[in-house]
Amino acid sequence: MTATPDRTRLRAGLTVVDPGPLTTVQDLGRRGFAHLGVPRSGALDQAAARYANRLVGNADDAAVLETTLGGVTLRVAGTTTVAVTGAPAAVTLDGRPRPFAEPVVLLDGDTLTVGPATSGLRSYVALAGGVDAEPVLGSRSTDTLSGLGPRPLTTGTRLRLGEPAGAAHGVDVPVVLRYPDVVRVRILPGPRLDWFLEDALDQLAATSYTVSTDSNRVGVRLDGPALTRHRQAELPSEGLVLGAIQVPASGRPLVFLNDHPTTGGYPVVGVVAAADLATCAQVRPGNRIRFVPA
Repeated sequence: MTATPDRTRLRAGLTVVDPGPLTTVQDLGRRGFAHLGVPRSGALDQAAARYANRLVGNADDAAVLETTLGGVTLRVAGTTTVAVTGAPAAVTLDGRPRPFAEPVVLLDGDTLTVGPATSGLRSYVALAGGVDAEPVLGSRSTDTLSGLGPRPLTTGTRLRLGEPAGAAHGVDVPVVLRYPDVVRVRILPGPRLDWFLEDALDQLAATSYTVSTDSNRVGVRLDGPALTRHRQAELPSEGLVLGAIQVPASGRPLVFLNDHPTTGGYPVVGVVAAADLATCAQVRPGNRIRFVPA
C-alpha cells in the first residue's frame, strides 16, 4: 500500500540569513478590532504588496515580507517563485542579478538577496503560497506597537510557505516606481481643526516638512514649523484613524500609519487622503513632505 505523502513536508520554506534593519510579515491587516485597542497593521504600501502577490499567483491578501531600507537575505528550501516590488532594490540569486518586479523561480538551496532600497523605503517580497505564519485575529501581520502577530525576522528565523494558489504572471513592462525626495500629500480637514488658528491648513501647505529619523510603522514624525493652537485645554483621548495628522505639544505634526494607537489625546488637525498613504509609507528620513489641502 502506498503511503499518502505529508504535503506539509513538500511545501517550500525559508531561513533568514540576514534580516536587514527591519523585516516583518505583513498581509492586508486585521480590521474591525479598533474598539478593542488593536491597530489595523498590515502592509504600509498595500498597492505594492498586492502587485507582488499577483506576480507570483497569490491572492491579494497572502502574507508577504516587508523590508525597511536595508533589504533582506533568505535561503530557500524547496522550489518556489518570488517577486519583489515597492521601493526599487537590487535582487540577486546566489550573487547573480535577477529582475525587479518580475517573477523569479527559486530552487532548493538558492540564496535570495534583496539589497538596500535605492529609492523609497519599503520593498515587498512575495513568494508563491504566501508566508504561512500563524494568524492572530484573522491576520498574519506583525504589529510593532502591540506585539501581535509574528515577531520581526531575525537571523535563523524559519518560515513555511503555503500551498501555491495559482500560476505566476509575467509582465511586458514591470512597474518600477521612483520616489522623489520631496513628495506632495493631499490632506482633508481633521476633527480638531478648530483648535488651531484659522489658517492652520494653509500653514501646513506653506512649507515642507522633513521626515524625522524617529519615524517608524506607527507614524511619520516631521520636523518643521510648529502649528499654533488657540485652545490650550486638555483633550480627552478620542479615536484615531489611519492617516490622522496629530499635533503633539511640540506643535510639529505626526502622520499616523498602520500600527498607530487607536486612541490619542492630542488634537488631529487633518487626515491624509487614502490614496496618498502609500506615499507616506515610502518617505525615508531626510525626505520632505508638502501638504496640499484637498
